[in-house]
Amino acid sequence: MTDQPDLRSLRSQEDDVVVSLTEYRQSRDPVPVTFHRRELDAILRIYGRMVGEGEWKDYAIDHLKDRAIFSIFKRSGEMPLYRIEKNPKLAAKQGQYSVMNAHGMILKRGHELPQVLRVFDKVLKLID
Repeated sequence: MTDQPDLRSLRSQEDDVVVSLTEYRQSRDPVPVTFHRRELDAILRIYGRMVGEGEWKDYAIDHLKDRAIFSIFKRSGEMPLYRIEKNPKLAAKQGQYSVMNAHGMILKRGHELPQVLRVFDKVLKLID
């Protein structure tokens, strides 16, 4: 016999629960929304074209808890000209992809990213 209390008798049945470490981490810190490889390829294809034309100069990518944002800048010290957002909560409603201008107005929204990115396609104009 020792002077230490018997800890086995103090524990209850509820303490013997095994929890997966990944489930525990996801419950504490949900995984942020990200752009997938194919989505980034489509965005960067348009970004590269506009940089080549001299219209855009810089970009930033934000991965937040509820959405992912690709911001496009004319100069790095300014507000973004455009924001391409992916919001999975809107996937069943209006579409999870949207393009917004500097004032926050939604220029185009939809379920498929290539369709939404067509807002950046230019129409050729005849100049006299």
